[in-house]
Amino acid sequence: MDYDVIILGAGGAGLMAAATAGQAGARVLLIDHAEKAGKKILISGGGRCNFTNLGIEPGCYLSENLHFAKSALSRYTQWDFIDLVQRHGIAWHEKTLGQLFCDGSARQIVAMLEAECAKGGVETRLGVSATAVRHRDGRFEVAGAAAPRLIVATGGPSIPKMGATGRAYEIARQFGLEVVEPRPALVPFTLPESDRLFTTIAGVAVPSVARVNGVSFEEATLFTHRGLSGPAILQVSSYWRAGDAVRLNVLPGALERLKAARAKSPRAGLKAALAEHLPARLAEALAARVGLATEMGNASDAELARAAAVLEGLEFVPDGTEGYAKAEVTAGGVSTAELSSKTMEAKAVPGLHFIGEAVDVTGWLGGYNFQWAWASGVAAGQAVAAR
Repeated sequence: MDYDVIILGAGGAGLMAAATAGQAGARVLLIDHAEKAGKKILISGGGRCNFTNLGIEPGCYLSENLHFAKSALSRYTQWDFIDLVQRHGIAWHEKTLGQLFCDGSARQIVAMLEAECAKGGVETRLGVSATAVRHRDGRFEVAGAAAPRLIVATGGPSIPKMGATGRAYEIARQFGLEVVEPRPALVPFTLPESDRLFTTIAGVAVPSVARVNGVSFEEATLFTHRGLSGPAILQVSSYWRAGDAVRLNVLPGALERLKAARAKSPRAGLKAALAEHLPARLAEALAARVGLATEMGNASDAELARAAAVLEGLEFVPDGTEGYAKAEVTAGGVSTAELSSKTMEAKAVPGLHFIGEAVDVTGWLGGYNFQWAWASGVAAGQAVAAR
């Protein structure tokens, strides 16, 4: 059977593109090798789906072309998706930092997108492996179907246990398109044995400012038995490269706090002073790292300044990350230089589009990547239906 467009991948971007194209009158076939649509949506946000963010801006995305995402994000905004959610009667709330979650379940978002696809008459085939893509006589042939347009929305290889693969990159290379080297992003760090001072405090989290390569995020850091995790670490991981140092400020205004502790409790040690502001186990580990053996009342201003510098600039050099298995997204992907920012279509291959995580556009933690999925899906869906 012939279609106007075939969409590979029934995740967030693929579902959005299918619904948009279908409701605009296109005959749409949506294919996914998984038995269920929206599998990554279902596990996101602890099962409640952090579906967008109130603070969406192009500057919250990484790409070799930082301007590429502007077009799609400006034409389908977070407010547009919020309106869709509300029209389907889905209750939601803001958690922190503009992050929006369902009050109920992520299943509501998948059901909403499936309903929108049904409204557009989209034909969906799940559990179908599209191992081969052929292009001849101006038509793309996939899994026994053909169409003049193909949208690739198969994502990246992050979370392989959910069925994630690098299929999008294979298709891009098949058609001669450049792929920016993929890497795990929004991912915990691992530390070498020599740097695991905090192994004994695995499970302790603390508010912090994490920095790498001139970029910083103020959120929680979680110390693990393998290294570092938590929102602040996941955020900076997207900007990290092998060999880079990661710096943590776990006690902003440390010098003033230490001086206040010296005046208040001169007989106390550094461990007790730190425990006033930090979890006890972390205070003990930090006190050992600082190495201030004297009572606070005997510590000079210079000694306190050196201690404060350590607390505000803990330095770690990760030996790697926990990889795609724990990465929330994949950075890199199909080069934006190959695509139209308005339609997501390959400039050298008319009718071939790439959207969502498959593209070299990666958002911050907190609903940014879902908004890119919705926006790029709408851009491609509108484009294929307009032809």
